Amino acid sequence: MPWSGAAASGLQALQMGTFAATASQQRATGQRTVPHADCRARYTAGLNASRTAAPRLADPITRISLPMSNPSATSSRMSAPELRATVSLAAIFALRMLGLFMIMPVFSIYAKTIPGGDNVLLVGIALGAYGVTQSLLYIFYGWISDKIGRKPVIATGLLIFALGSFVAAGAHDMTWIIVGRVIQGMGAVSSAVIAFIADLTAEEHRTKAMAMVGGSIGVSFAVAIVGAPVVFQWVGMSGLFALVGVFSILAIGVVLWIVPDAPKPVHVRAPFAEVLHNVELLRLNFGVLVLHATQTALFLVVPRILEAGGLPVASHWKVYLPVMGLAFVMMVPAIIAAEKRGKMKAVLLGAIALILIGQLLLGLAPHTILSVAAILFVYFLGFNVLEASQPSLVSKLAPGTRKGAAAGVYNTTQSIGLAMGGVIGGWLLKVDGQSAVFFTCSGLVFCWLIIAANMKQPPRRA
Repeated sequence: MPWSGAAASGLQALQMGTFAATASQQRATGQRTVPHADCRARYTAGLNASRTAAPRLADPITRISLPMSNPSATSSRMSAPELRATVSLAAIFALRMLGLFMIMPVFSIYAKTIPGGDNVLLVGIALGAYGVTQSLLYIFYGWISDKIGRKPVIATGLLIFALGSFVAAGAHDMTWIIVGRVIQGMGAVSSAVIAFIADLTAEEHRTKAMAMVGGSIGVSFAVAIVGAPVVFQWVGMSGLFALVGVFSILAIGVVLWIVPDAPKPVHVRAPFAEVLHNVELLRLNFGVLVLHATQTALFLVVPRILEAGGLPVASHWKVYLPVMGLAFVMMVPAIIAAEKRGKMKAVLLGAIALILIGQLLLGLAPHTILSVAAILFVYFLGFNVLEASQPSLVSKLAPGTRKGAAAGVYNTTQSIGLAMGGVIGGWLLKVDGQSAVFFTCSGLVFCWLIIAANMKQPPRRA
């Protein structure tokens, strides 16, 4: 969740935001609406009387209604309401994900100091529990936000997330931390937030809006991974969880008082069986499951390796900062080659190979601080490329009106992978040690590489 694992995050937002990117190819309903009340004048002024506003299609996985393209809206710049909506909703994402990401690089170390923390299986369950409830409730939050509106659903979800954070902050053993993480996952409002952005922006600006959201999450990931060890040293794990809860409450204030209102969505069901039988999409779904399962397992082990190598947790940022910064810079040419030069398949396979090499080296190489830092650079270079490229592939490969369904399946699979990585990684660490975790992850990534090798060359543009 990274641009990492999240920026599954970050870029998870990008994939969901492309739900209706080409939906104008088909008109599935006679109902008409516009994305935002404050923007109606811009959509209607100067249009011929025969032109109508865009109909809406529902994402059949999340039950979210998304506006279709309005061919008459051709402004290249966002309106003030659109910009306000995008920035404020991106801030909500950033605050929420910042809190989640700050737990990952320090929790495995902290767990050793509390009752139950010597059981690494419980530590893995605590890391993965969030993904379990999130994947189960992802569909429900999208559906209910169509029924009663986006704002009350998002605010309620953030309140539940804050409650889980405070439960974990007050916990003195692993059991109650797991309870807190489960409650956190019950505040799975990502689908409703992304749908809200779709409600409030015109289609020609939606990719730009989602890029802003993705960028905010990417920055959150980098800040969290680098800053968490320092903050942990100051306030401890309880303070970190409490800070996460405070971030969530601040996000509620943004929802209620800064984000503009939107008209109530019109819900129309669309078929999605084609998504579940699309071989190319199934490859991507398997890939994102493996990607986030292996990332969660990695953060279960790597902080312990750094500490065992003589680097105290408060200094782990000295590894993460140069690794993440350099990996991000090196990612850019690869993405340009993939998108602009039609090299997507080659770049994708190369990135998977980098993750495989990283996992294998973590299992085989001597664990000095410098060697681990070098291996993490290889791993995160591949990870960041995949986080940036796979969501766009979902949009490109999904047929017409099934783009929303494809993104919904992709995100649900991602959450399942996050949960699996924590639980299975914790179990392997308990019964067989660190090498077993990395070799099992390597096996999964190798299977992914074989499956991805048979993919068709994707088109350059959606």
